[in-house]
Amino acid sequence: MSIWEYANPKKFMQTSTWALPWVSGLAVVLLAVGLIWGFFFTPEDYKQGSTVKIIYLHVPSAMMAVSAWFMMLVGSLIWLIRRHHVSALAAKAAAPVGLTFTVIGLVTGAIWGQPMWGTWWAWDPRLTSFLILGLFYLGYIALWAAVEDADTAADLTSVLCIVGSVFAFLSRYAVLFWNQGLHQGASLSVDAEQHVSNVYAFPLWFCIAGFLVLFVTLVLLRTRTEIRSRRIRALMSRERAGVL
Repeated sequence: MSIWEYANPKKFMQTSTWALPWVSGLAVVLLAVGLIWGFFFTPEDYKQGSTVKIIYLHVPSAMMAVSAWFMMLVGSLIWLIRRHHVSALAAKAAAPVGLTFTVIGLVTGAIWGQPMWGTWWAWDPRLTSFLILGLFYLGYIALWAAVEDADTAADLTSVLCIVGSVFAFLSRYAVLFWNQGLHQGASLSVDAEQHVSNVYAFPLWFCIAGFLVLFVTLVLLRTRTEIRSRRIRALMSRERAGVL
């Protein structure tokens, strides 16, 4: 069995029909455990107080905002190289989900940053690149909507996705390149000195896993919708051609 079999829309629809109940159920369980554990059963931080608990929304959403773009990049490259329509439609389907995660990351970051930094926003390298990534999400979605021919839209958005990947990379690793800025280093690290305390880390891992599975669930649902929409447009085009 080849992985490219799933580039066939029929095969993808069959597989996703079977997988969706499982991944959606897993997402609910992981998010419920992580959020309830994190918000109700972890202590207040000695410096940040209860504000630290926003980590269970901010960190997973920010991670998934960046990861979603890289998933779109993979789908776009597959489209450009192999011309598999499901990969292009999956990238298109992931964009609104990634944008939503980006907005959640920006809003929760501002709420977390205000009491810690004394400001809602700072032109920190990581924050700025993350904001630009959000603008690329908007541009990507708008470009799909603006171009009528689906294959042309897939080509143009794939190029845009490649360019935007620079800012996705910077928003993830900017703190490694620039030491100045308010944003702290990674919350989860193999470095014991930088790693968040286990009392916060364990529920955070559940939240990250939950956001990841939620992303997979939403992308599967939206990709199925895109495939159905493409089929409907194809049928309508054939009907109009028959009338003419």
